[in-house]
Amino acid sequence: MNSESRAPIGKTDSGKTDSEKTGSGPADQAGGRAAARSDRAARPKVAVDTVLFAVEGGRLKTYLVQLRRGAGRGRWAFAGGLVRMGEMLDEAARRELFASTGIHEAYLEQLFTFGDPSRDPRAHVVSVAYMALIADPRSAAAPGGKYLDGRWFEVSALPALAYDHQQMAEYALGRLKAKLEYTNIACNLLPETFTFAELEALYAMILKRPIDRRNFRRRILSMGILRRLPATRRGPHRPAALYSFARRDPQVVEML
Repeated sequence: MNSESRAPIGKTDSGKTDSEKTGSGPADQAGGRAAARSDRAARPKVAVDTVLFAVEGGRLKTYLVQLRRGAGRGRWAFAGGLVRMGEMLDEAARRELFASTGIHEAYLEQLFTFGDPSRDPRAHVVSVAYMALIADPRSAAAPGGKYLDGRWFEVSALPALAYDHQQMAEYALGRLKAKLEYTNIACNLLPETFTFAELEALYAMILKRPIDRRNFRRRILSMGILRRLPATRRGPHRPAALYSFARRDPQVVEML
């Protein structure tokens, strides 16, 4: 028979359990498990924010809402909100756009994901930004509910924006300028019928540079993306021919 003494399982030679020596009793262990569960449950929230553009009076404008609640109360921002469970991102963007403007139909394109954990002081919110385009700014109705007001602002004269929405504005404008050069995206900012001069003016105004009118006209008409209509529009000089886009679905075409 072995006479060597052995400590009970879980006991040290001093007679204390490992948890007693470290000061982590059952209550501490339960608290640690609860904290771990809390950490697992705390996940970043996902939101959508939409930069809505339209042309009014020969100026590119964007629609802003005035926040009623939260850290940005009273400040201007782009319309947006949290994505609901089971909701697709595009669906959430269209839902929030309708809630803030009453607009059902708009060109919608996903831009970029803004994920700085400090962008919203209340919580870790990841925002998926969108760009929306409409031809008639009068179709936007005043918002209610969570917003104090809604208004069109010239892109070149925006007020101080809440959160990181200034970055969103710059990103959206950059995307719009880029896509004007290689797609037919301009059709979403023009009415169904327009003059060629109005198309030229749109490009010059947004791109902030002069357009070689002769080459631009020859290039656009040679691609067959416009349809000349039998009607004309009276102007200060001779009547101007009216055009429409042959197709309004997105196309990759070298406009410039």
